[in-house]
Amino acid sequence: MAEFVKLEVEDGIGTIRLQRPPMNAINRQLQAELRAAAYEARDRDDVKAVIVYGGEKVFAAGADVKEFAPMDYNAIADYGPELSGAITAIAELPMPTVAAITGYALGGGYELALACDRRICGDNSKVGQPEILLGIIPGAGGTQRLARLVGPAKAKDIVYTGRFVGAEEALAIGMVDQVVAPDDVYKAARDWAGQFTGAASRALAAAKAAIDGGLDGDLANGLKLETALFAALFNTEDRTTGMASFIENGPGKAQFNGR
Repeated sequence: MAEFVKLEVEDGIGTIRLQRPPMNAINRQLQAELRAAAYEARDRDDVKAVIVYGGEKVFAAGADVKEFAPMDYNAIADYGPELSGAITAIAELPMPTVAAITGYALGGGYELALACDRRICGDNSKVGQPEILLGIIPGAGGTQRLARLVGPAKAKDIVYTGRFVGAEEALAIGMVDQVVAPDDVYKAARDWAGQFTGAASRALAAAKAAIDGGLDGDLANGLKLETALFAALFNTEDRTTGMASFIENGPGKAQFNGR
């Protein structure tokens, strides 16, 4: 039975909830449970979108420094891929994902938010990659996903300084996508995720795979990937349903079954 991470499913939306007070510090147990929750969400037919949420007070303040401070190189060489793999399990979910950020999302916590498709935060939130203040660098996607999100110059500023970025600046430079009142963060995330509970799930998964996969290579190979995924969707029931509905009733009225 998971202690620190729970998957709750309601109305087609899965909420992966972090529950390790007081700051949801990411230790080995939490990251293992996070990976397990991601795999469960991936494999459940009733999960059409996923929210990652740390609760009303804090998203996640980072990795558990007390746990890895005593580690030597050999130990951290084993630990690093475990942490990165847990975050990547969220990034590789085939359905739309959104981080609902309250309070702090720092270090490994912000790397977890980076693994989601969208980030919604409270207007009092602070985000950032402060690992440099510990004499290290981000090790679970912070240098890679952040640079892809906001560009290398802004990513270098955030990583080099280790500063905490307020909500409005984070929105302005693209570190988050929406800022709301702190009490409205989870509702805003549900509103966004709820758009996809009746959508064509395989088409959404293909769109995500095309965008994410295309960013890993050059334009020519990205276009080839897009074409292959586009063609594959012609084997789905939703494609048949969507096109028939469009011809008969116009756009936006199809009832998809996710197959």
